[in-house]
Amino acid sequence: MQNNLNRISASLASLALAALVVGCASPKHKAPVEDRPVGAQTRPATPAPASSTPAAPEVKPLPGAENAGKPGYYTVKQGDTLIRIALDNGQNWRDLVKWNELENANRIEVGQVLRVVTPGVDAGAVNARPVASAKVESRPLDSKPGTPATGASAPQSPAASAPVTAPPAPTAAANGDDDLPWGWPTGGSVTAGFDEVKNKGLSFGGKAGDPVLAAADGRVVYAGSGLRGYGNLVIIKHNATYLTAYAHNQTLLVKEDQAVRKGQKIAEMGSSDADQVKLHFEVRKQGKPIDPARLLPSR
Repeated sequence: MQNNLNRISASLASLALAALVVGCASPKHKAPVEDRPVGAQTRPATPAPASSTPAAPEVKPLPGAENAGKPGYYTVKQGDTLIRIALDNGQNWRDLVKWNELENANRIEVGQVLRVVTPGVDAGAVNARPVASAKVESRPLDSKPGTPATGASAPQSPAASAPVTAPPAPTAAANGDDDLPWGWPTGGSVTAGFDEVKNKGLSFGGKAGDPVLAAADGRVVYAGSGLRGYGNLVIIKHNATYLTAYAHNQTLLVKEDQAVRKGQKIAEMGSSDADQVKLHFEVRKQGKPIDPARLLPSR
């Protein structure tokens, strides 16, 4: 009997051991397995290379940049126009186009450097010339109110006002640029004197249609309305030193490159780009505004 019990216990123990082995060999949930090649080592993931930034396009220097800061050259600033640059440097804007080989006079860039003196001329010597001349005397202006305009006439067409054969314009006065014979640009009275900041010339009163006269012999270098603040404008170049400007006209009676004589009617007074009828008259010496009262004769 005892032997039978021992055999039964041994059988039960064998069955229990077999069940345990089967349970270990067949788990219900398998552990995750990572397949790796033989000899492979764990390495941190290599980040994807950043996209390379395309190279910036080569910036070409603006025309004339090599001349920046040199005498006789001007660096274009925001708001500049070729007409303004020419006026401020005492030149014909068409000459600036030619000297700088500009394809389009209306397209100049900020930072562009322009030649503003005649090629072959020593710009340093030009800039060294005194703006004020010892030969010019300061004379009081006759600004009595109510002075009537002289030489008034009915409006004329440009064709009627221009001479049949335009006389040649002198490039310099016989005894020097400062010896030009000057005349008054209108018969109206002076309403505002010269001020280097507020009024770079003289302002004359009058009525619409009053004649505007060339102050000296010369050649028209601009006739139009392309300069802000001046309205319908005429600019006359008298010689290598002097320019005069006549602003706010209602009618222009001359054309660019036309030769004119002192006292010739070149426009009719108006209020273009102004709050009232008036003539704004400037004298520029080497491009710098000077007081016209120092040049105009007594009257």
